[in-house]
Amino acid sequence: MNSILAKAEIDRLVKLLNHHNSLYYVQNSQEISDYDFDQLLKKLEQLEQEFPEHASENSPTKRVGGDLTKKFQAVSHRYPMLSLSNTYSEEEIMDWENRIKKSINEGIEYVCELKYDGVAIGIRYEHGQLTAAVTRGDGEKGELVTKNVRTIRTIPLQLQNDFPDDFEIRGEIFMPLEQFQLLNQEREEAGEALYANPRNTASGTLKSLDSKVVADRKLDCYLYGLYGLNDLQAGHFESVLKAKEWGFRIPSPEKRFIEKMNSIDGIMEFIHYWNEERNNLPFDIDGIVIKVNSYDQQRKLGFTAKSPRWAIAYKFKTNQVETILESVTYQVGRTGAITPVANLTPVQLGGTTVKRASLHNADQIEKLDLYLGDVVQVEKGGEIIPKIVGVNLSLRSTMEKVHFIEHCPECHELLVRKEGEAHHYCPNESACPPQVKGKIAHFISRKAMNIDGLGEETIEVLYAQGFIRDISDLYTLTFDQLIDLERIGEKSANNLLKGVNASKDIPFERVLFGLGIRFIGETVAKKLAQAFENMDALMQANYDELIEVEEIGEKIAISVLHYFQDSTNLALIRRLQEIGLSFETIKKEQASAILDGKVLVVSGTFEAFSRDEIKELIERNGGKVGSSVSSKTDYLIAGANMGPAKLKTASNLGVAMISENEFIKLISK
Repeated sequence: MNSILAKAEIDRLVKLLNHHNSLYYVQNSQEISDYDFDQLLKKLEQLEQEFPEHASENSPTKRVGGDLTKKFQAVSHRYPMLSLSNTYSEEEIMDWENRIKKSINEGIEYVCELKYDGVAIGIRYEHGQLTAAVTRGDGEKGELVTKNVRTIRTIPLQLQNDFPDDFEIRGEIFMPLEQFQLLNQEREEAGEALYANPRNTASGTLKSLDSKVVADRKLDCYLYGLYGLNDLQAGHFESVLKAKEWGFRIPSPEKRFIEKMNSIDGIMEFIHYWNEERNNLPFDIDGIVIKVNSYDQQRKLGFTAKSPRWAIAYKFKTNQVETILESVTYQVGRTGAITPVANLTPVQLGGTTVKRASLHNADQIEKLDLYLGDVVQVEKGGEIIPKIVGVNLSLRSTMEKVHFIEHCPECHELLVRKEGEAHHYCPNESACPPQVKGKIAHFISRKAMNIDGLGEETIEVLYAQGFIRDISDLYTLTFDQLIDLERIGEKSANNLLKGVNASKDIPFERVLFGLGIRFIGETVAKKLAQAFENMDALMQANYDELIEVEEIGEKIAISVLHYFQDSTNLALIRRLQEIGLSFETIKKEQASAILDGKVLVVSGTFEAFSRDEIKELIERNGGKVGSSVSSKTDYLIAGANMGPAKLKTASNLGVAMISENEFIKLISK
């Protein structure tokens, strides 16, 4: 395909993918299957790699991320992002509405909106293209996070219909509650500390220096504030509806996320409705925003030094109740981490009955100074399970202080706590029942070995019968063993054995993730598998080679080294190798052999491709990716912010250094 035809095909695919993306994420409709969408996206990615001169910054391929940023540029807002006056008092809302009526001697319409508990964002569009996205910052200046915002699928990269030539739209980026829970489950499986709440997680994610992380986190957004238009609609509500025609995902009037009314009674009804219904939303809100609808009236009302007079925010009180702390029990995770749980007298909180609350760790127990029988204050603010935030000391009548345990509640091993870590751990990894069963459950999970017909209940039965004591025992199970177990019939037994056998074809990176090495999540496992290509090479890697891998820091490197220094773990891996599991990365089909026999090292950050994408291009064109510069290195692909050590070594050894563009030209010959 020549360049002209390629550009035409790229333009066609971009338009088609934007259409289907808008249907799915903005209009909740779908014309093609996810598979067909992915195939179109894959075709576009291939064309953009072959013809990078035709790749747009707003290509749908940018949704997957991969750009690396050293730091975010501070930029001035074209229109200051002022904060709103806040109140927890309905009387103050009434006072505000009375002041508005005294200042505006004509009919007034109000707009009520949900106050999303996320991160404020301002996005600029020029000629229908997303060109800049800036955080609130201090209101005068914010951080330019455009590359990260492009990965959020509910934010259009290219507008449709009769859009304005140059304007800004503002809204709130947040993390859906379901996604937050999934993320914390993955962190728990990897033995990592859980995130506190969706809002802080969304904020931290948006500030990630790797846009691939942002894409993986699946942030969401509602947009609802228009700035810089010469031909605004009569009011705010009408402008929001107009923005929907341009392809924006606006707060749904049908779901009462935004509503127009003309009285204080309507405002109060909206507040009362959402104070009850907020617990049924798939995202967090912390209040209601009330605005005067008419833009002309907004101009007449003007601003104070810090906030507009024509808007105010009513904030909900945090969901909090008091109940009695009956006991504290301790859970043992698959990594051996001990988590204390408060058992409470059942109480209603946020629409659900709460019986337990997280105490997190020993430090939290000590900080709260808990006694059994205390009347404790419990909140439910974005946590997977509620948390105790205080004690009503005036009602204390007990003298039995809560002390963190010293021995494992399951195997009675003496607990350990490493310096700098919040959790205590049971070190008896190979014989502590919850750890053993937890590791097996992790191994069979969907993102690891995905073994059909085997769930946690079956693991409990198999463990109780003595049939399994580690993950390798799954591959020695027989039909005769299974058929005698309760609730396992002939069909279930056969399906289980088929699932176990099929897992031998699972690729190396998922096997590595399934081993449950501490701090090795799904993404890190993939990075290690790509970097070292097989298990033997990974087992022999030293500290310096490990931290050279992208996203591998000191904590992860030490964890990997410790895992492979354990003779029990080494014996397990040998058994799994003999069983026939995949411990080697399968090479992808080559695009050419132009780099055959060449070793290339990638260092720094790049514009057109991420480091992973460049490494994949090296391999697809016959080359080998080196982890460090040596006399065997043929090329050092040098990006921005490259480490001085590699630069010095390459210069001393006379290794050829090429830029990203020179590399693209090299493989395009």
